Amino acid sequence: MSLILYGIPNCDTVKKARTWLESHQLAHIFHDFKKQGLNADIIALWLKAVPWEVLVNKKGMTWRNLTDAQKNAVVDAKSATALMLQNPSVIKRPVLCSQSAVLVGYTPELYQQQLKATA
Repeated sequence: MSLILYGIPNCDTVKKARTWLESHQLAHIFHDFKKQGLNADIIALWLKAVPWEVLVNKKGMTWRNLTDAQKNAVVDAKSATALMLQNPSVIKRPVLCSQSAVLVGYTPELYQQQLKATA
């Protein structure tokens, strides 16, 4: 199974997800989207599996620091994609992609359920 974990290395939630994957001996590739970047194709892949409202973290500091005009401009997948490309920190982390699922955020129960089913 090919797993790619997208995030930033200093995020506590990403660290927990990486630790969980390693402790369950699930090989994965870590993609640091701050250093390695993101493109519209990756986000489009995510959006096939989850709605843009799930990917855009409206509880995080990046969202809170946006102007009201920037926030109000995010109304659909296209505008959300533009925001995520411009400000990757607004993406809810981590994003874990397997051959059959895209998981946004981290909870051990969800990882156990989804990854066991796809293993």
